[in-house]
Amino acid sequence: MLKTRGTDLRTETIAGITTFLTAAYIIFVNPAILAVTGMPEGALISVTCLVAGLATLLLAFWANVPLMMAPGMGLNAFFAFTLVGSMQIPWQTALGVVFISGVFFLLVTLVGLRDRIVKAIPLSLRLAASVGIGLFIAFIGMKNLGLIVDHPTTLVALGPMTPEVVLGLGGVLLIAILEVRRVRGSILISILAVTVAGMALGMVKPPAGLVAAPPSIAPIAFKLDIPGALKTSLWASIFAFMFIDLFDSLGTMLAVCREAGLADEKGDIQQLPVMLKADAVATVFGALLGTSTTTTYIESASGVAEGGRTGLASVITGGLFIAAIFFTPVIRIIPGFATAPALIMVGIFMMRGIGGIDFYSFEEGVPAFLTFALMPLTFSIAKGLAFGFMAYVSIKLLLGKIKACDPILIVIAVFSLISIIF
Repeated sequence: MLKTRGTDLRTETIAGITTFLTAAYIIFVNPAILAVTGMPEGALISVTCLVAGLATLLLAFWANVPLMMAPGMGLNAFFAFTLVGSMQIPWQTALGVVFISGVFFLLVTLVGLRDRIVKAIPLSLRLAASVGIGLFIAFIGMKNLGLIVDHPTTLVALGPMTPEVVLGLGGVLLIAILEVRRVRGSILISILAVTVAGMALGMVKPPAGLVAAPPSIAPIAFKLDIPGALKTSLWASIFAFMFIDLFDSLGTMLAVCREAGLADEKGDIQQLPVMLKADAVATVFGALLGTSTTTTYIESASGVAEGGRTGLASVITGGLFIAAIFFTPVIRIIPGFATAPALIMVGIFMMRGIGGIDFYSFEEGVPAFLTFALMPLTFSIAKGLAFGFMAYVSIKLLLGKIKACDPILIVIAVFSLISIIF
């Protein structure tokens, strides 16, 4: 298989290491986000490493592709700040929501409805969803850093320029410079650099050691509340998780696999159905272990750029994530002002699709704007999506163009309206 795809053991190994270094920031960032729900951070570190490693190995052996999976950015923010934070539901119930969305995603893929849903959602709304999640993540990063703070009149205001804020802004600049110079692992380098700088200034305590037994996952594993997640009020959230995961993973898989030369002469990717099934399965067992939705990472493209063409690269990446569990003493000292720049920059990365939205066409531009503007302003990805769907269908209906809307989109808009009202 290596020769067939024009690669070798050395190339695949380098590709796997590159992907790991590029995406390893999730080991620090995911626990930091989910810990605000009251979930123990030590257990979250172990689960993040386990799920990323096992899910990536699943892709490697089932689909034989050089991609990686891990708990998704944006989806973890939705879990922590919308479901648990704004809606005030227990994290156990939120895990139940993730589990059910993963099961629905798997069923949709198995019965062939995936393509129908993909075609039903207009491109402008798909792009707007990514942009909105990017704005939401960046907003959370700025809030966590202390760059923006509460204000009784204007809601938000610029925070004081504390040493933590200054170091965090330095981290943002460092990532930007490294990205311009095309240095792999820019986010990870920034997290480590800001942490070391904080340590030198006496703001961060040195780790007690480098290696230790991993924290137990028992406090969060298999604690999900599935019956509690079946409430009518949570249906929109279940759909939102499934929708975001579907388009996030699909877009990543198509882009990376084509870059890796895995598309046939018609441009189709034969492994795509298997990869989507693996993504859904990973979300289900990720929820069982205690983390938010697992998705395919665009950082996989860094490994493909280094020549990765087979699942062997993913075996290396997955193995490194699992090995990282034993370095928790180092991971646990990472301060919030070191991970906040990562959130800000990930948000910027996700904004790239805004150029594909036609704002000169109000039929497309208004629903798209409502989608991405309301996500950070309502602190809810689901509400942004709901208003986008409702606005799109409503405008088409009032213009007498309702036939241009796919019936599935109309159904989604109706359910969105019900979720907003109730």
